[in-house]
Amino acid sequence: MSERIKTYREFYQFYLTEHSKTGTRIFHFIGTLLVFVVIGYVISSGKERFLWYIPIFGYGFAWFSHAVIERNKPATFKYPLWSLVSDFRLFFELLTGKQKFRETTPSSRTTEEH
Repeated sequence: MSERIKTYREFYQFYLTEHSKTGTRIFHFIGTLLVFVVIGYVISSGKERFLWYIPIFGYGFAWFSHAVIERNKPATFKYPLWSLVSDFRLFFELLTGKQKFRETTPSSRTTEEH
């Protein structure tokens, strides 16, 4: 990725190539799920001190998977906002079945854009 990506649509296609392995998608899904669990717990308990777990779970699981499984550099460093949005988008697409956990190839990936 030498040129700066100009649109979110282009970025999300790039993001999917950087998250093509099953293990990466599983770790991202678990990390994002834990973020929602922490938010739910904080809302229900009023214990805001647990909010510091959010970046640990959200980034920890994701960055581990990029380092160990995908073996690439997270796009967060170059595109922080689009990466965050894409993490949640991929989570919900995995949850609803629009994306699959199995390893993807360019021909099996969804190219449809909202």
